[in-house]
Amino acid sequence: MTTRDPAFPDLRRRLGGTRLIAVVGIGDELSHSDRLGMTAAREIDRQSIPGVQVFLAGTVPENITGPLRRYRPDHILLLDAAEMGERPGTIARIEPGRVRAGLFSTHALPLPVVMEYIERDIGIPVTLLGIQPGSSGAGDSLTGKDRAYLKENLRQLSEALRDR
Repeated sequence: MTTRDPAFPDLRRRLGGTRLIAVVGIGDELSHSDRLGMTAAREIDRQSIPGVQVFLAGTVPENITGPLRRYRPDHILLLDAAEMGERPGTIARIEPGRVRAGLFSTHALPLPVVMEYIERDIGIPVTLLGIQPGSSGAGDSLTGKDRAYLKENLRQLSEALRDR
């Protein structure tokens, strides 16, 4: 289902030569297991990376297509929690056609539908990055070791956004 990419070389290739990038945080901030996309987007926003604009979509990414059109980025990067069977804190590219039904169940529209709309009707390439949450228990959160792993992956993501 995922493209394992710990050093983000594929993302660097996809973003190479882009002038403006939109980073879209997706997820339900009230849910420990679904807030990682929003948390990651906020972390990227705090870094003030030139040419990178962060949008916080919450559970309705389809509602930000207007602001994305106005921003006119060269590439859109969607960040969302995703159960990928990987180590918690893993960030990996997910091909839209490989998203299982119900994988992103908190969203009004399935992400592949939103991605297809943006790519076809707005004309902007979109990359979906999933972030593996911790266990699926009710009090779900990342352990200290997994949080450090996520922090390292976010550092590599930020480098990919800077080095384009």
